[in-house]
This record gives sequence, C-alpha cells and structure tokens, in this order.
Amino acid sequence: MQLFARFLSCLSLFSGIFAITVAKPSSGFPHGSWLVLEPWMLPAEWVVMGGESCNDCSHAFAEAYPDTVDEIFNKHWSTWFTQKDVNKLSSYGINTVRIPLGYWIVEPLVNRATEFYPRGGIKQLKRGLRQLKAAGISVILDHHALPGVQTPNQSFTGRCTSDVKFYTEKNYHRALVWTAVMTALSHLDPDFGSVFAVEAVNEPIANASQTPGYGDFQRNFVKVVRAVEISLGIINVDDSGRGFDLSYPTQTNILSAIASLLDAALGGSDVGKALADAAPIISEVTTEYGIGDVLGGAAAPLMAPLVTNFMDINWQNNNPANPAEAAVGPQAYDNHLYYSFGGVADANENAYLESICNLDRVQADAALGNKPLWFGEWGLSTQFSATDEFLRKWADAQKRAYSVGAGWIFWNFKVEKSTAAGDLARQWSYFEGVERGYFTKDPAQMHDVHVCDSFITKG
Repeated sequence: MQLFARFLSCLSLFSGIFAITVAKPSSGFPHGSWLVLEPWMLPAEWVVMGGESCNDCSHAFAEAYPDTVDEIFNKHWSTWFTQKDVNKLSSYGINTVRIPLGYWIVEPLVNRATEFYPRGGIKQLKRGLRQLKAAGISVILDHHALPGVQTPNQSFTGRCTSDVKFYTEKNYHRALVWTAVMTALSHLDPDFGSVFAVEAVNEPIANASQTPGYGDFQRNFVKVVRAVEISLGIINVDDSGRGFDLSYPTQTNILSAIASLLDAALGGSDVGKALADAAPIISEVTTEYGIGDVLGGAAAPLMAPLVTNFMDINWQNNNPANPAEAAVGPQAYDNHLYYSFGGVADANENAYLESICNLDRVQADAALGNKPLWFGEWGLSTQFSATDEFLRKWADAQKRAYSVGAGWIFWNFKVEKSTAAGDLARQWSYFEGVERGYFTKDPAQMHDVHVCDSFITKG
C-alpha cells in the first residue's frame, strides 16, 4: 500500500530518469483500411463484401449482418495486408508503420446491445505484427476509432455520425482500459515486439471547447501506460530518482494487485479504475493466445518503456490542453496535413509549393514543448488536376518539410485499384506513387533537393 500511495509523486521523477532516444519514424505509412475499414479506399471490395453507401460504415454493416460479419471481415483483414505487402515495404526501405485500431479490437469493451463491430481483429493484429517484426519494421499502435466517436461525420471513427460521445467519463474510462491492455500486450506478447509507441487519440475535434476533460484524459493516458510498466518491473523509481527494486505484491496476477492498490491509494482514481477493469481482460487475452501469465509466465516483458504519443497542441484551437504537460518518460507528437481538404493554400501549384516550403509547424510545436514531432498522415492529393511533373515536386517538397521533424508517415500504403476506384491510387497510394516515379524508391532520397529554392520566403 505504501508503495502505491507514492505512485503520483513518483511520476514526477520519471522525466529525469528516462534517457531514451525516441525511435524515429523517418519514413513510413499507416495501414489504413485494414483493421479500421474506410469504404472510400476500397469501393469495389466493399460492395462485394455486401456493403452499401451509408453513414455508419462498419458499424451499420455489423448490425445488418450479425451472423456473417466476423467471417466477412476476417477475409478482408487476411487479404488487405499480407506478407507480399510486408516484402514490398522492406524493398522500399520503409522503417515504420502506424496501425489504426478501433476500440472494439479489445472486445470486452463493446456493448453488444448497442454497438456493432466485427470480432477477431486481435488475432489478425498479432499476425501482422509478427510479420512486421520479422521484417525489422517498427510499429505505432494508433487508437484511431475511440469509444463513443471522437470526431463527427468521419468514417475513420468506425461510425460516421454527428453524435459525438467520446468526451465523457464513461468513454474516457473505456479508452484508458484499452490503453492498459495494449500497453501490457506490447510488453508481454512477443508478436508485439516491434511496437515502440501507442497513440492516445487520432484527430480529436479541433475546437478544444468541444472536448471537455481531454486534458485530464491525456494525463491519465500516460499514467496508465507507466503504471502498467511499473507493475511489470520495466520502470523502477526511488525518492532520489536513481531507481530501486519494486516489491511486488505476492498475488497471482500483478495487474490485479496494482489495480486494487492504486484504487485504494488514489482514492478510486480514473487510473486505478481503468487498471482494475483491464486486469481480467489482459488475463483472458494472454490465456487465450498462450502468451503466458502476466506474473512469472513464459513471456518475458520487453524492457524499453513505450513512447506515449498525442496529436500536437496545435492540432486544436481555442485554448487547448498542452499534451507536453502530461509527459512522463518518452513522448512524441503527431501532426496531419492534407492540402486537398482546403484551408491551407490557394488551389494552384505555386501556392502549394510556397506554403509547404515555408512550413513552420515543427518549430511552432517545439516552442511549446511538443517535440519530437512526426507527420503521421499526409498525401499527394490536391484541389486541382495535378500533372505527373508536379506530383514529383509535391512529393519531394513534402518529404523535405516533414523531415525537419522526426519524419513522416504517408497515408496510405495502398488503396484499391479498380474501375470503381478510378484513379484514386495515383495520389493516395505510396506503392503506386513509387511505381509511377513520384516517390524515389529510397525514401531518404529526393528527385530534386533544390525543389524549394525558389519558394522559400522565410529566413
């Protein structure tokens, strides 16, 4: 009890203890439309699956096909991302992938009476992670679709609706339980061995006045990650900040022990409640997949603390919470930039190049403590009909801008090539971009290192 009563004070010491270089995603991309399906990226397959043009996407599909949805989606998961894709990633020199996940991959979090999602995703995630690990490719687990929906009218949330309910006590709690489960698996399951970061929330609402409690959630997210790591012996702390051996409670499940102790020590805190609810889920998953008991089992914990990851402070406006204030140990920040959605630059080649060549987001974030920063989503899409010549410049200029920070992750590794998809792959598929010559095969290279010379206006 005394150990965990000191838990919160220990947290303040961690920043001085960690001497870790955050893994650098110098080049990579998300595995979009794999475990969180977005029909616009595979319109022909979506129809073959039995889908229709709808607002609720996967959620509505699962409700419409309750008896066959798991089988149908398992086929999609098995074929959308394969060993052939991993081989191509390796041949193109990609070192990092960001895997979008829905909260429903932790199946006990789903209320099956009102929420409808396919089951079996965790098995496919393990398969994909195992393949990526064998290829030496690092992984960010991205909580892309949150319980209750974090952003209105977006298919990437798993339910395209204006009824946003993530920013509530109930759904913050479910997200923290998800976090505890993913943290434990990342350390205990050898298949998760290439996971180095977990992202808290993909693209929350930009207006901070519409995300009440989000700052508290950021702090609790980090505390949950570190609490699990304390329980697994990955982090040791003493009063002087030099480290000491934790005295584990002699119980059969270490997460149950830490949950009960934290809950008492912290007065029924959000962190303690999340750990208490996560413990039986972790036990169930580790037993089902033979990972080993959480305490003293066959699986030895992976010893490097995870990098906690947030969308950067400048993603939001209207006095947002600063995620840097939540940092305890290694932490990194994420920004996304799509010119095709408007509001960034005038819709012409010169305006695009002048804007990207003078981009100062890395510097602006660093001034507020949000570093390292990587660009976790971007694309070649434009508001105008772009020539092949321009797309080569556009690829170079964006890579140049994003490499000022910790690197870039292009959206997406591929999209469907079909009559229904038209020429979608031309500006949304990295594989297609390499084949057409927009991207250099070596992601660290550029066609023209001087692409920005005539557009730079800032000193």
